[in-house]
Amino acid sequence: MSTLTSGPPRKGLRPPGPGRQHALSLLWRMNKNRIEVIAEAAKLYGDATRIPLGPKTLYLFNHPDHAKYVLADNPLNFHKGIGLQHARKVIGDGLLTSEGDRWKSQRKTIQPVFNAKRINAQLGAVADEADNLVKRLRTHIGQGPVDVRSLMTDLTLGVLGRTLLAADLSEYESLGEDFEAVQNQAMFEMMTLNAVPTWTPLPMQNRFRKARRNLMDVVARLSAERRAHPTPDGDDVVSRLIQSTERETDRVRALGSMRDDLMTLLLAGHETTASTLSWAFYLVDKHPEVAERLHKEAVEVLGDGPMSLADLHKLTYTTQVLEEVMRLYPAVWLLPRIAQEEDEIGGYHVPAGADVLICPYTLQRHPDFWEDPDRFDPERFAPGRASGRARYAYIPFGAGPRFCVGNTLGMMEATVVLATVARDLRLSAGPHFEAFGEPMLTLRIRGGLPMTVKAAG
Repeated sequence: MSTLTSGPPRKGLRPPGPGRQHALSLLWRMNKNRIEVIAEAAKLYGDATRIPLGPKTLYLFNHPDHAKYVLADNPLNFHKGIGLQHARKVIGDGLLTSEGDRWKSQRKTIQPVFNAKRINAQLGAVADEADNLVKRLRTHIGQGPVDVRSLMTDLTLGVLGRTLLAADLSEYESLGEDFEAVQNQAMFEMMTLNAVPTWTPLPMQNRFRKARRNLMDVVARLSAERRAHPTPDGDDVVSRLIQSTERETDRVRALGSMRDDLMTLLLAGHETTASTLSWAFYLVDKHPEVAERLHKEAVEVLGDGPMSLADLHKLTYTTQVLEEVMRLYPAVWLLPRIAQEEDEIGGYHVPAGADVLICPYTLQRHPDFWEDPDRFDPERFAPGRASGRARYAYIPFGAGPRFCVGNTLGMMEATVVLATVARDLRLSAGPHFEAFGEPMLTLRIRGGLPMTVKAAG
């Protein structure tokens, strides 16, 4: 393991790792299963590891002190890196991928939409969408399996539209498929190191170009609709972005910026929560004792009436379940950075331009900080159990100045939906179904999540 000191470079140790002769085979394996390669490297070489990857070398740091240094203590030296850099080519320069003054301006524009008072006021809309999901699921009782991953995408897009955009996204039927094509393209760009132009007539490229056109159209229509029909208070994201463009003298640049911001929000605003909920339903099904306790809490707290903020705060076990889901399967499974100047992390020298990885997936399974780390155990997050735990051993929403701006809404949404479904229904994937992670921009369940539906109790 590494010595845990960080600071100005002094040409420290070179992190251990596989030799350069393995670079091509590792590149091939990364294309097949990125998480497996990264987890294996952490297990074999410790908290600081070099991973040769084709012409690149990745520097994986896997200790809470490393995460703190890169994300919180010295974030100005570590800009968004591999994967997110390539995502910029397909989703633009939005809040997820931008840096410096551009990022600060975007964050300042969007931050008020996520203040606690406004988010609390969205509980009714979130609960309404959860009730609609239950009604939709009820139609499948006694029928064959339904793809829960797809339903979660529809649900979270519905919540996103109502709570942040003041818009109905249900009329844009291909949104989920379009964002999947965008994610696929971003990962393709990363693994091929941008070597294949997007105009090439490959099937994936064709799907991406069509998806991008569709998404550009959605963004344009949302903007045009809001300009034609302003909301009374103007505190939704679309209104705020329109207001911010009015101050720009370069209209083309301003409209392009608004397009990028909306595109990023549409992708990040639904995909992370959809992923978390999908994994939650899968893991709850695999642990009947958790399912029973969830159901009991939901019945006791929610009853048959509408959900209140007081009810939300009483769903303590539901929250524990979600926190444990996010520990094992964090939607944002990788936080890639690029060192702007040479640095030192944990006693190891990091050259300027190096690709630095902080991986919540491996960090949150680190055996030095989590007992029996691969076991699903919501009791880890029971009151008092976190005492003494390293602060940066658990970072499902990131850390530092780029801590996820939507974490409060995301947790509210996931809690409301999981409790509402657990109160009324039981979803089952069957004893022989095994879910595998698909590490894209988010960590989703590969191939979907087919589950049957029956009444709870």
